[in-house]
Amino acid sequence: MDDLKEIYERITFLRQKGVRMKQMAEQAGLSPSVFSAIYSTVLPTYLKLQTEGQTPDEALDNALVWVNNVSKKKLLGSLYTLKTALYTIELVDKTAPSNARNPFIDMLERNMKESLHRISAYSGIYLSYSLSSATQALKVEPYLVAPAEDGDYILVGHNSVYGTTHWGAALMNGHSHLYLTFNEQEAPQLSLFHICLKLPLFERPPFLRGVYTCFDYNFNPIARRILFVKESDSIASGDFLKLKGELKTYDRLTEKERLYYDYTCQPDDTLRMCNVPSPQMNETDLVLEKKLLRLSQAAVEKS
Repeated sequence: MDDLKEIYERITFLRQKGVRMKQMAEQAGLSPSVFSAIYSTVLPTYLKLQTEGQTPDEALDNALVWVNNVSKKKLLGSLYTLKTALYTIELVDKTAPSNARNPFIDMLERNMKESLHRISAYSGIYLSYSLSSATQALKVEPYLVAPAEDGDYILVGHNSVYGTTHWGAALMNGHSHLYLTFNEQEAPQLSLFHICLKLPLFERPPFLRGVYTCFDYNFNPIARRILFVKESDSIASGDFLKLKGELKTYDRLTEKERLYYDYTCQPDDTLRMCNVPSPQMNETDLVLEKKLLRLSQAAVEKS
């Protein structure tokens, strides 16, 4: 009966290596339907019932009840042939040559080039509005979206409230989304932050809404609602660099900025995660994490 577990593990391994079920069935001299029933129903049920305390013989009998095209006699009589056939299947080394291109990177580069033809309606300088990670204040930061001068991609710039300028790149998902990607840290360290903006059915929209994902001060993931408001059609980097980011408390906001605050700075406009130090790593960690985050959010709101 130990052969059954080994056969199940071998089939799983071969599938992960890209071998088709039909090929394994032909190698073992079984019909694809019988082979599939053995792997997808009989063997996993047999192993599960054993862990629940049934004897191997009882577990196999009860597992075979769930299929009508496999008998116990036929299965046990073909174990040696099936196991031998599975171990004689040769795996083709699909390791890419060292000079091969990653197809995902190629796709990104093609998208960057193609997106240039659609970015003109969204090019310009924007002011973004989102909730600050440090305090219950409105974070106002300038962004630049423009075709790169000496390249074939969309250049994006970001002036943070802390006086740092980041340069990144953008991609477009047809006419529905605009993705902005930056590295918040100095190279070679990666601390990526991304903005996904929903593009409306409007020729030159005055503002764009989206989601901003980044890391908090403990390098735990955080996502926030963000609003981009068009400041200027200029795509000159000089005009962009003159603008600085700032944090604005509610009492300093203009009437229009209070609308932006109400849209981006409510408790449900922030999604946070944190790591709970735990040697057990069980479900109680999930409860504790939510409790810690609620306490943290309450402290922020109180301040």
